[in-house]
Amino acid sequence: HEAMIAIFDFSTILLVLMLMICTCSYLRELRPTAFDGGKARENMAPHQDRDGLIGFCWKLSRIGERMSPFVSAGCALMALHVLFVKK
Repeated sequence: HEAMIAIFDFSTILLVLMLMICTCSYLRELRPTAFDGGKARENMAPHQDRDGLIGFCWKLSRIGERMSPFVSAGCALMALHVLFVKK
C-alpha cells in the first residue's frame, strides 16, 4: 500500500485549515490590527487591502470569530479523528 502525500489526503487538508483558522483568530485576538496592513482602521474601507497572505489570514480570522462554536466543534472532531480513527 502506498503512502498518500498530505496534499491529497482530505482529512489532513481539513486539519491544516482548522489549525490556520484557530491560529489566525488567536493572533487577531492578541493584536486586533495584525492583519490590517499597518494602516489605521478608521481610514480603511471594509474591503480594502484584503488580498495576498495578509488578506487570507484576515479572512481566516473573521471565519474563526464569526463561527467560533462551529470551529471549536470542528477542532474537537478533528482531534478525535486524528487520535482514534486515522492510522
